[in-house]
Amino acid sequence: MYFVDRAVAVIKPKQPFLDWLNQLPDTDMIDLSLDSLRSDCTAILLPEFIEPEEGVAHIDEISEQLFKMELASWDEDEALWPKDLSLKAFWEWFDVEIHSTVMDSVDDDITNSPASEL
Repeated sequence: MYFVDRAVAVIKPKQPFLDWLNQLPDTDMIDLSLDSLRSDCTAILLPEFIEPEEGVAHIDEISEQLFKMELASWDEDEALWPKDLSLKAFWEWFDVEIHSTVMDSVDDDITNSPASEL
C-alpha cells in the first residue's frame, strides 16, 4: 500500500439533480432513484490539506466545472441544463464527502489523462 499525496472528494447528487434527470427526454425508460444515483458517485482528487475547510474551499473553486461535468455525464445538450450553475446551486444539488487520506493498493504506476474541457 502507498500513501497518495492527495485528498479525495466524493460528489453525491441530491434531489434537485434527480428532478432534473427525470424531466430529460428519454429518461422515462430508466428507473432512477436517489439511492441508485448516490451509490456509484464521482470521486475527485484534491490537493492535500490540513484543515477540512481547505478541501471545501477547493471544491468551491471548481464547483462550476464539477457541476457541468456531472450534468454532461447524463446529457451533453447544454440547452437542457439548468440555467443557474452558481456555487449556491451546486451545494443545493450535491453533497460532497471529503476524505483526507488516499491509499493506493496497486503496485503499478498511475497514468493521468486529461478530462474533456467543459
